[in-house]
Amino acid sequence: MEQAIRLEPKEWVPNNQRFPVIVYRGVLAAPSRAQGFERLFRANGWHGLWRNGIYAFHHYHSTAHEILGIAGGRARLMIGGPGGKDIEVEAGDALLLPAGTGHCRLDASGDFLVIGGYPPDQEADLCRELPSAEQKGQIEKLGVPASDPLKGKTGGLRSLWLNNT
Repeated sequence: MEQAIRLEPKEWVPNNQRFPVIVYRGVLAAPSRAQGFERLFRANGWHGLWRNGIYAFHHYHSTAHEILGIAGGRARLMIGGPGGKDIEVEAGDALLLPAGTGHCRLDASGDFLVIGGYPPDQEADLCRELPSAEQKGQIEKLGVPASDPLKGKTGGLRSLWLNNT
């Protein structure tokens, strides 16, 4: 199941005015969720894969869209920046954050593990203040990737984001 969440600019966080956050629930069942997310992301052309958590401070990326596959545990996140939207995630869920989307971890279980990645030709920066004109332009310039990190050429961002271009 996919849920689209639209976010408006919040304080110093630009969020993304064209593309919604996409929440995918129950994408993968245990065991081997970490390897499963990595396989899915790679098979659909997403790269720069990493394993870790989510920072406990508000931040966004101006140079890349980001996929976050929850491989273990559970967490309460805030998306959209300070005063944004609380969201609960658990192992098997995934979040697709368009460039500019604020996010941070509010609370997490000890076994919380995230597999992250980016579309081809994109690498994430780490932004923690009001975006410059150049950063705003970069966010607006990033288009719809050729494939959804979980669903490939159809579904996910290919349907939810293409309607907003």
